[in-house]
Amino acid sequence: MAVAKAKGKVEVLTGNYAAAWGAKLARVEVVAAYPITPQTTIIEKLAEFVEKGELKAKYIRVESEHSAMAACIGASAVGARAFTATSSHGLLLMHEMCWWAAGARLPIVMTIVARAIAPPWTIWNEHSDILDERDTGWLIMLAEDNQEVLDGVIQAFKIAEDERVLLPVMVNEDAFILSHTAMPVEIPDQEVVDEFLPPRSDKPYILDPDNPFTHGNLTYPDYYMEFRYLMERSMEAAKQVIAEVDEEYYRLTGRRYGGLVEKYRCEDADVAIVAAGSSAGDAKEAADRLREEGYKVGVFRIRFVRPWPHEEVREVLGRMKAVAVVDRSISFTKGGILFTDVTSSLYGSTPLVHGFVTGLGGRDITVNHFVDIVKKVYSEIEAGEKGAKWEFYNVKWEVLP
Repeated sequence: MAVAKAKGKVEVLTGNYAAAWGAKLARVEVVAAYPITPQTTIIEKLAEFVEKGELKAKYIRVESEHSAMAACIGASAVGARAFTATSSHGLLLMHEMCWWAAGARLPIVMTIVARAIAPPWTIWNEHSDILDERDTGWLIMLAEDNQEVLDGVIQAFKIAEDERVLLPVMVNEDAFILSHTAMPVEIPDQEVVDEFLPPRSDKPYILDPDNPFTHGNLTYPDYYMEFRYLMERSMEAAKQVIAEVDEEYYRLTGRRYGGLVEKYRCEDADVAIVAAGSSAGDAKEAADRLREEGYKVGVFRIRFVRPWPHEEVREVLGRMKAVAVVDRSISFTKGGILFTDVTSSLYGSTPLVHGFVTGLGGRDITVNHFVDIVKKVYSEIEAGEKGAKWEFYNVKWEVLP
């Protein structure tokens, strides 16, 4: 396969600036802007691009996150490429409109800076906000680093606008770990992105006064379920589209991410760490360290939570002796959200699946934590344990009543 030498420049960018650059390179036409920590610098950077004339877009300052998504819905419905960003409580306020955007089959892209939810008040990282949206009909991607944030925004528009999909996409970056941490990021040349992402097609379902049709009207029970079936069918089709887009982007830039999942040293592994977001980098470093000690460990990074990579989970994790699922979320009495999805996909398979809920409210998940988790799972293999279980990990038990 011929791969083009990537054209572009390297700059040191925060995750938030990387997201703004991704939207700029995608030539978004409407930006709906409302601030919330820690995503505010995304829309501030986009405001700078618009003010300097570097981005030809309508910049709409709205009065709430609910209104931000409403503005994107209106813009996307008439054919514009629309973008916004939010976090935590802003996403919760937007929740109703996320259902409207997905049900209307609008290819909106939104960056989420994942942040824990109050009370108690917090501004630090957790995945509960974005994973709370997993059943709305949005595709949900979790980036590992700032380069993937920039590339992910560009890819998201390509995926969302594909006529096999026509569903909105959320691109996640972890609060502060990525959003406010600077690292080298390659910014592709505009001509490369234009080749990859042409202007949005005017077909299908673009509102046009000269060709009117009913949109978002009352639907009786005779037909409502079919709308949901069509969304499910498109979400399944998105699996192939995501893989195709990843390969096309690789041919143009030299960067690929694996499609729905990234498999790191999984070929001969007998234990896999399942992780998503920025902590996957620490998991890979832990796997490398454990390999030096003789442990056959790999990392199975989930890039897309929706569509859920059911086939990849069964194919790769189903042949492991054990799986350690590390979650930055909690579904009360059920464990982490990724844990519940992984165990569902592995139903009928034989690996021990051990879920670890940790990192909530921004608490660090370190390389040493991943090493400790894997060694704990290995001891359970030696003890002959089977089935699925979960626990809170790295809790300060001494401060609890």
